[in-house]
Amino acid sequence: MWLLSQIGPLHYAKRRNHLERDVTMKGLYFQQSSTDEEITFVFQEKEDLPVTEDNFVKLQVKACALSQINTKLLAEMKMKKDLFPVGREIAGIVLDVGSKVSFFQPDDEVVGILPLDSEDPGLCEVVRVHEHYLVHKPEKVTWTEAAGSIRDGVRAYTALHYLSHLSPGKSVLIMDGASAFGTIAIQLAHHRGAKVISTACSLEDKQCLERFRPPIARVIDVSNGKVHVAESCLEETGGLGVDIVLDAGVRLYSKDDEPAVKLQLLPHKHDIITLLGVGGHWVTTEENLQLDPPDSHCLFLKGATLAFLNDEVWNLSNVQQGKYL
Repeated sequence: MWLLSQIGPLHYAKRRNHLERDVTMKGLYFQQSSTDEEITFVFQEKEDLPVTEDNFVKLQVKACALSQINTKLLAEMKMKKDLFPVGREIAGIVLDVGSKVSFFQPDDEVVGILPLDSEDPGLCEVVRVHEHYLVHKPEKVTWTEAAGSIRDGVRAYTALHYLSHLSPGKSVLIMDGASAFGTIAIQLAHHRGAKVISTACSLEDKQCLERFRPPIARVIDVSNGKVHVAESCLEETGGLGVDIVLDAGVRLYSKDDEPAVKLQLLPHKHDIITLLGVGGHWVTTEENLQLDPPDSHCLFLKGATLAFLNDEVWNLSNVQQGKYL
């Protein structure tokens, strides 16, 4: 769920002059306890420094989206800090640019995602960021819409364009289509001329998906746990199976062995393999996916591919990638 913070509606010229006079400002950071079990949020004074790096952009933040802080990934990346910046999906106005910046100029409206190793929090009046983490904001998109959709938009585009090579006429199963990621993925798939099938986890989600235009080919209501997703998909595709699957997590074990109630609504990994067509693409968000030799053999016989959708794959800086890889 997104929480949005938007800078107050002050006149831009006055606000910019005010920011240029400020020497310090406050930014929001989080601090983990020594046991990594408790997180404390604190406001920290930071200097409003000029742009000194050649490829960096100085940005006045107009809106910032708060997404979940992946402390596990930070630990895996061996990123040890006393304070970690909060808020990474930002939209704002360019105040200044470095000498080698080629994509932006002052007064441009931009949106982007700060990298994991950013020193500046998005929840601050001014941030500095490398130009490669920003894109121009479409004129008709509001600040909050831009900041609130950029992460799931990048995820959906990565899954459909880079990982599954979506093309017109393909059939796509998008799990949990009423989620933020799901709704964007459905719209992108429709835009490319694909046939979309989606699952709904509640009556409200089902009603939401049924209102989509162009309409979704089939909405599968899995809220009662009685509908078999694989059978529904094979029926919809005439027994051929779907070309692309975007899951929202899968069950690795039987329902009796899964502890969380939410997991009961997820399809089993065997169901995904069953409903996948010949030459199909399975894009998974399940980072701990385990496939037994028979599962791998079935995928081999279908000539299918399996790809992992890593939320941060485009946002790791070159420095941190070098340390991790």
